Amino acid sequence: MKRILFLVTILQSYLFQNCSRLDLIDYSPKISPKAFLESQHFINIKLGDLEFVLSQPVSSLIVYFVSFYTIYVGFLFLKDLKNQKSRLWWGVGLLLTGIGAVFAGTSYQAFGYEIKCAGKEFCSWTSTWEIIYEIFTGPGMNAFLIASAYSNTTGNFRKSIIYYAIINTALYVGLNLYGAVVPIQFFVSFEFLMAVSTPSVLFFIWLYQNSYTKNKDVMSLYLRNSWIVLILVIVAYVVYMILGITQSLWKNGIWFSENDVLHVGMIYWIYYIHKNLVNKVKDVSI
Repeated sequence: MKRILFLVTILQSYLFQNCSRLDLIDYSPKISPKAFLESQHFINIKLGDLEFVLSQPVSSLIVYFVSFYTIYVGFLFLKDLKNQKSRLWWGVGLLLTGIGAVFAGTSYQAFGYEIKCAGKEFCSWTSTWEIIYEIFTGPGMNAFLIASAYSNTTGNFRKSIIYYAIINTALYVGLNLYGAVVPIQFFVSFEFLMAVSTPSVLFFIWLYQNSYTKNKDVMSLYLRNSWIVLILVIVAYVVYMILGITQSLWKNGIWFSENDVLHVGMIYWIYYIHKNLVNKVKDVSI
């Protein structure tokens, strides 16, 4: 954990020094700080001399809950490794994605106005906080990929998966940082993260289904189902967004967005992992 916190400090220092050009990426069409606040629920908070805007308070509560729940389940894997590398990498993956989600919730929800709008003529589209979220989440997905190599493959196939995960991580982080410095909007977008992660998720389902078909083992069944759950969550998020349900509800004072759909679904995903995988993941016998 200390190493992760040190990495966060280094990333923040680098990004704040080199990614000021992120402010050049505006919303399209541009949005003023006033319009940003008028489009959502927010609370003005004053604590002595400190005064700030808390954006989307309900959404912030949900995303912080799923963040720390993910970190907690990651620690459950790490504290009882049982000399299994698959458990180590499941723990690393959950820890990275959980920490990343803290940064995402801070910039996308809780302090979005303060980070991207306060004191500006127009709001910025993204921030260094969101870059750090992506830099943790992308490698987190590849940690799950390495975990699958140890739990369900052997030999050269295992080595190939691990090499792919390492190369994929290096390329994703490199392009993400390049996109932040230049800047290039697509390379720092959630869509780019999804494009890089989706092949791995589909691979998980194929791999675990194949293992379950051959061995009829409960672990592979639960592993397969966990990723099916995640796909269903993402589909619900996309459908909710395409149908414009967020805007319809917000107009009526119901502050539940597509991001809330994603995060509530993520809570169930982590609960499924907590309940069914924490005590079952192990390396495949060679």
